[in-house]
Amino acid sequence: MSWRERKHEETYGASEVEARLQDELPSWYLEQGWIRRKYKTSGWKGTLMVVNTVGHLAEAAFHHPDLTVSYAFVIVKLTNHAAKGITNKDFELAHKIEEVIMWQPGLDNGALEGTPEDPRFKYIKYD
Repeated sequence: MSWRERKHEETYGASEVEARLQDELPSWYLEQGWIRRKYKTSGWKGTLMVVNTVGHLAEAAFHHPDLTVSYAFVIVKLTNHAAKGITNKDFELAHKIEEVIMWQPGLDNGALEGTPEDPRFKYIKYD
């Protein structure tokens, strides 16, 4: 059975998690039963913006990650406690977090220009 055919609460094995992360979320990694991502920021203001964004997305999804918060980074850790492993819920929330946090409107060629290169306005360090 492929991951696309899994039920929402069905867990993945470690090799399946690693393969799916490599294919879909290359900045995320598996460690000690959690999928994780470290977002580097330009300081406390950026860190708080990342934490608040992740908090909003997690609450909207009703699937809550563990966070490690420091001055210039946030580590997001996802696992499904009820299922005792990594499930589609973890991958779907990781995708949404990645999409929103790493969004760079200036690359879209739209009306939104994105954050200026000026260090006074930078808040996240894009990959």
